[in-house]
Amino acid sequence: MNSDFKQNSRSTYRAKRKKTNIVLNSLIIIVLALIILVAYNIFASGSDENAVTKQETPKQEQKQAAPKEKKAEETKKKEKFSEDKAAKEEDEKQSEEATASEKADDSQAVVSDGGTSPNVVKTIENPTWKPVGTTQTGEHTAVYDQSSVDWQEMLKAVSYATGLDSGNMTVYWLGRDKTTTNASIATVASKDKQLKYNVYIKWVDGEGWMPTRVEELAEIQQ
Repeated sequence: MNSDFKQNSRSTYRAKRKKTNIVLNSLIIIVLALIILVAYNIFASGSDENAVTKQETPKQEQKQAAPKEKKAEETKKKEKFSEDKAAKEEDEKQSEEATASEKADDSQAVVSDGGTSPNVVKTIENPTWKPVGTTQTGEHTAVYDQSSVDWQEMLKAVSYATGLDSGNMTVYWLGRDKTTTNASIATVASKDKQLKYNVYIKWVDGEGWMPTRVEELAEIQQ
């Protein structure tokens, strides 16, 4: 009977111990799970904060950079405005100087009625006329070929004397002036034939053709 009692006691002890071990192990597992969960939450929270910081930082930088860019753009606009204004003022100044120079030249022009023929309305001579320049070198001989450099330089002198632009000028005659050495005569008119001239020019060595006299015509005689 003692033997049966001892066996029952041992079985009961072992059962209790086994049950206790199961409870302890379960508690250990629960504690570990809680530790892991807490650690995960802490790590995840830190990552989210970093992400938010990283996302907000560029926006803040953009906000800070925006006023600087705007200020730089405004500065560029002001500089461009100043440059444009200076360029405009310089153009106006040059235009005024050119106009004043033309008026000064015109004021010295000598205008007389009539001329070398009854077809001449008036004759204009101006001591301020200068040679128009040349690209030619060496001994000069007048060339009356429309494709030549000399022809183009003669027309330049004619345009200079009359004020007619080459695009608004019809050339009726351009040839040698037999009354003067190294001289030529041109008969030209505006495209609408409202302005008609005989233009006398002479060659100046190294300086090109220079107007000497302009005759305003009543009509073009061909």
